[in-house]
Amino acid sequence: MSMLRRIIKSLRSEHRPVSLPYLVPGLWVDGKTLTQQAVNPYEFYARRLEDILALPPESLVQGQERGDDPASGRWSRQAIVYNLFVRVSAAFCHAGDGALRIRPRPDGWRDTGTLLKAITLLPYISRMGFNTVHLLPVTAVGQDGKKGTLGSPYAIRNPYLLDENLAEPAINFCAEELFLAFVEAAHHLGLRVVMEFVLRTGSRDSDWIGEHPEWFYWIREEIADRPSGSRDAGQYGSPLFDGNTLGLIKWKVEQGDFRDLPAPPEIYRQMFTPPPSPDAVWLEDGRWVGRLQDGTRVRIPGAFSDWPPDDSQPPWTDVTYLRMYDHPDFNYIAYNTLRMYDSRLARPRYANRPLWDSIAGVVSYYQKEYGIDGVMLDMGHALPAPLKKRILDEAHRYNPDFAFWEENFVIDSASRGEGYEAVMGYLLFALNDPEGLRQFINRWASEPVPIPFFATAENHNTIRAAARYPNGNIYSYYTLPLCIAMPGIPFVHSGFELAETQPINTGLGFSPEALAQYPAEKLPLFSEFAFDWARENNLIEGVTYALELRQRYAELLTDNTPDCWFVGLSDNPRILVFTRQRDDLSLTFIANTDMHHHQRGRVLIAGQWHRTQGVWGTPDIIQVHHGLTLNVELSPGYVLILEGDDLPLNGGG
Repeated sequence: MSMLRRIIKSLRSEHRPVSLPYLVPGLWVDGKTLTQQAVNPYEFYARRLEDILALPPESLVQGQERGDDPASGRWSRQAIVYNLFVRVSAAFCHAGDGALRIRPRPDGWRDTGTLLKAITLLPYISRMGFNTVHLLPVTAVGQDGKKGTLGSPYAIRNPYLLDENLAEPAINFCAEELFLAFVEAAHHLGLRVVMEFVLRTGSRDSDWIGEHPEWFYWIREEIADRPSGSRDAGQYGSPLFDGNTLGLIKWKVEQGDFRDLPAPPEIYRQMFTPPPSPDAVWLEDGRWVGRLQDGTRVRIPGAFSDWPPDDSQPPWTDVTYLRMYDHPDFNYIAYNTLRMYDSRLARPRYANRPLWDSIAGVVSYYQKEYGIDGVMLDMGHALPAPLKKRILDEAHRYNPDFAFWEENFVIDSASRGEGYEAVMGYLLFALNDPEGLRQFINRWASEPVPIPFFATAENHNTIRAAARYPNGNIYSYYTLPLCIAMPGIPFVHSGFELAETQPINTGLGFSPEALAQYPAEKLPLFSEFAFDWARENNLIEGVTYALELRQRYAELLTDNTPDCWFVGLSDNPRILVFTRQRDDLSLTFIANTDMHHHQRGRVLIAGQWHRTQGVWGTPDIIQVHHGLTLNVELSPGYVLILEGDDLPLNGGG
């Protein structure tokens, strides 16, 4: 019996009244209704799962051959991605009293998001037009040094175990069984599932520490952690380099010269000790400590941003670095042992082979046990190159169509050469910068896109699109057609379609004032939070319409060659004009990049057009002049899409 059917059978047999009201968002039921509904959870979830199985099975998105592209059969190019953070995306105050509870209710049901509730969201996700679900980490979460009330999903206690808090105590299924059902339901609906992993760090209370203390770095217990902003060299924190040494480090790295990289000061290196033996480590008040043979007590140090060496990010109190290489002269945490591996260290004989074996097995484990379709490797470029290659090779041997995505803020052929099918982070900031967006488009009008990138206005580390301007929906609607126009992968971070303004995390682009406004206790990445599922001015219809256009013109819009671009002209610098053309089909995009004011001007495009598409609203004036120029007046953030066929366009511009 499939896991979905087992869960349905259990929900039916265990059906009983609940002690408190159990409300669910109307959007969880039909994707349209905003009012919440009172239900019996046993009956509600049984019906939702039955409804999924009652639908005819859908085919998973497939790759499409494109010329001599060696990875042309990969499906990522055709992916349309919904980024799901289970703990938050599937959270709701079910009692309706405004108190989102961390602990399960007396009847065993959770308010925070669970995998059972995430299954019920899959039809909602599918109806909007997505064919892929990308999950933020769902693995077991560490608690030592945790941020907020729940801890970060990126502080992974054990990559082979799922977060037990994603299960529903009211039913007799663990998180692993519910995840198996989640993947089954997603595949039934034609949705691929991509997980995310961090493989170069673990939580400070990692399960691996007790079994393999030699896989971690250790420091003397009496050494205090350096407060953020302090430069006390006698306390533990990121190593402090003088200006000359810092300049030399950056110069050598920029040249790709990893020979004899400058080491941290002696006072810093002396903080570190050899690892204790496995029989000399123990958990003490939830924290791993150990004792060396000479009686010295030692502890696990926290992590910090390793590059650049003078990065001002606050220390990462909830994670520690894994010890990828074992060399007595490099027994410390620094840039040259974590990412820019010194050539004297990064040699086969110093590789921590048992650790590498465990890391390399993570992805294949989830392939074989759960049938996932791909992974996002957070900071994958910081892994030792031989280890990363092994991870990709083993996964592709098991499933040649398995996808690897990379977090990277640059886009070049190196990522494709390493085996990745897509990169995340490239377009995030160009959308909010008209000149940067023009440069972005001009680049792809003159050279092929080396690898698909995620076309999105936000992710879990950025300011929410709906929070960028007083009327945030203007900017959100502005980004939708531009994202589907790009030769990338449409990507919607959960909550975007609900016009959510609360950031998940403050990792990128936040001012000091904003950082002070959002401590960990107020950030959903670390603490309990639920979206406003009843917000009237949501973007669900806009997202659905934009993705329908993307699917309708998929062959054109996924083309990554410069021949399919024509950059138009406008006498108003606030109006952006470009055309995507392939064979006898073309789409011209005319965008008002000003989020505050109407803009008018004359734009030059090639050929005729016969239909307008708009993501929302209607432009005030459209006039045709000689088939090549238009006088337009566009409201703030408005994007006009003109469909034409057989237009005499040339690549570039």
